[in-house]
Amino acid sequence: MVQSAGVQAPGARSRRARAARRRAPLWSDLVLLSIVGVVLVGALAAGGLTAYREFYSPSAFVTRYLTLLSEGRAADALQLPGVALSHGDLDSDSFRSASDALLRRDALGTLTDITVTDEHPDGDVTSVTVQYKAGGHLGSSTFRVAQDGWIGVAPAWEFAQSPLAVISLTVRGSDRFSVNGFDLDRRQVAAQGADSSALDPVPMLVFSPGLYSVSVKTSTATAKGMGVLADKPLADVPLDVQATPTEAFVKIVQQRVNEFLSKCTTQQVLQPTGCPFGYAVPNRVIDGPTWSMVTNPDITLQPDAEGWKIAPTPATAHVQLEVKSLYDGSVSHVDQDVPFDVDGTIRFLPDGSASISITSPEQSAPPPGSEG
Repeated sequence: MVQSAGVQAPGARSRRARAARRRAPLWSDLVLLSIVGVVLVGALAAGGLTAYREFYSPSAFVTRYLTLLSEGRAADALQLPGVALSHGDLDSDSFRSASDALLRRDALGTLTDITVTDEHPDGDVTSVTVQYKAGGHLGSSTFRVAQDGWIGVAPAWEFAQSPLAVISLTVRGSDRFSVNGFDLDRRQVAAQGADSSALDPVPMLVFSPGLYSVSVKTSTATAKGMGVLADKPLADVPLDVQATPTEAFVKIVQQRVNEFLSKCTTQQVLQPTGCPFGYAVPNRVIDGPTWSMVTNPDITLQPDAEGWKIAPTPATAHVQLEVKSLYDGSVSHVDQDVPFDVDGTIRFLPDGSASISITSPEQSAPPPGSEG
């Protein structure tokens, strides 16, 4: 049988149709594989970006530091690159002489709700801003971070500026105090030790951010917690705490003053030595004088420089004596109340004891024998 030109035999057409059908699934598979490949590459890129943000970015580095503080891991936080002070951070006298007593777990406050709110590069340095709650108080801090080499294919980071700060603390009325419940003695943390003045601020290094509450609770003084938020790296934050005397301490001072005045009354002279009262007569004393106390002063204490002072307080003594007139020789009996005022100062000695100097407002300095 002869076929005309251009007309395919039925067998040839069926073979070509079957070949076309075989090529169609192969092409579909290639397209599908390409799509899957693109999706996988995108997923890997997204996963890499997520891993970078969570583990290897400047924000992740700062978050790591804050997380260590929130977990009380002060020693680990100090080991992060750039946390310890460098020579460039020691331009201030406060930082050079600052105590590191508060860079420990026991002195840390609570730190929660840590959230990075901003990250932006500025040349070789990246600024990371974080919000948080320190001791329940909302705060915000910005940290400067710079790249510090590589960890494999991921960048490593360090603080370009130490996150530590300084609290310059002055506690009036007590050498002993506590910070966030951690007990300290000024004479142990001050750069000059026991030779330092109680009025000289004591600089102490602290982690920022952090809320630091200073309180006093001793046998002689008390002060409720006064807090300060250290939220700026390398900042010098002043804090002045005034303690108040305890009732027990006031009672002890009252007792010592009463004993002192009682001892004064045993002196049979017109002007008892070292005492805040006396009596003057223009005539000759022939008997006495005999002293006694009518009213003891009601002592109150007020802050005064490195210690306390006894506020000027009225009191009354009583004197009896016989005098002979130098003019006509007559003898008269004196039986009289002698009002006077008492004040004084209280200073704490290096061994922790208190020195009480009792005077009267008219005296410019404590008379001999007035200290106890």
